[in-house]
Amino acid sequence: MRPIHFNGRLAVGMTVLAAMVSVAPAFSADGPSESPIELVRRTVQREIAAGNGDARFMFMNRKETPHGSQTKLMVETREGMAGMMVAINDKPLTPELRQVEEAHLAGLVGNPEQLRKKQRSEREDVEHVTRIMRALPDAFLYEPDGTEIGNQQVGNAADRLVRLRFRPNPKYSPPTHVEQVLTAMQGYILIDADKCRIAKIDGTLSKDVGFGWGFLGHLDEGGHFMVEQAEVAEEGWEITRMSLSFTGRILLFKSLNIKSDEVFSNFRSAPSDVSFAQGVELLKKQEAELAQDQRQSLPDNKK
Repeated sequence: MRPIHFNGRLAVGMTVLAAMVSVAPAFSADGPSESPIELVRRTVQREIAAGNGDARFMFMNRKETPHGSQTKLMVETREGMAGMMVAINDKPLTPELRQVEEAHLAGLVGNPEQLRKKQRSEREDVEHVTRIMRALPDAFLYEPDGTEIGNQQVGNAADRLVRLRFRPNPKYSPPTHVEQVLTAMQGYILIDADKCRIAKIDGTLSKDVGFGWGFLGHLDEGGHFMVEQAEVAEEGWEITRMSLSFTGRILLFKSLNIKSDEVFSNFRSAPSDVSFAQGVELLKKQEAELAQDQRQSLPDNKK
């Protein structure tokens, strides 16, 4: 399970970021061979187990917010996620901003304590994801809602995805404030039943939800998240899109307003044992190749 796409954002937006015990197909060609809750339980087991795999990727991340967009090159390393910003509002960085970005990465490489702090933050994200994932079978009531066909961004092209609607289970009691958000969430989930992988989850808060009995804060009714996941290579599935839209309040007085849409693309395999420093070098090489491609695509009078 990789904490690579979220960087400390709310665990509600991380619900599907777990990667996944090999299991047999849950649905036969003639129809379902197990109940929805059994499929969800087996899928959660598969998602959590696959997170311990060695497959790592390089990819591009474009994040858009009301303030504009940022595009980064990313690589998964054995010491955490390394990322390099390459564009703002779809325009390449100026030489000055590129220097700032390279200095930031150099600071992480040259400062073990800063890198350890980043690793601790990512481990906390993973722990939150795991708690959310483990809660999915018990926190919701599920019912069949037909099927959909996957594509390159959702599941796998032409694969049949089982659609389940979910709503809060009134008998569920969240053990910590991390799972508290699930008590007000409803929506639907798409599952690749043959591979027991989550292809999409879409949820909306049906009421305000508080954290820590309201003392830590709350999220407003209507908050929404959507995460899509796809098979990007034989050895792995990755997040391909994530959309978050939440308002609320933290510690009673600090307002919360999260609105973003992220697309993850151009996946390619990365060495499984690459260090953070080596990952930064890979990013610099990829950034140089990207800049060269951009120059070659310009008209001759603008090169």
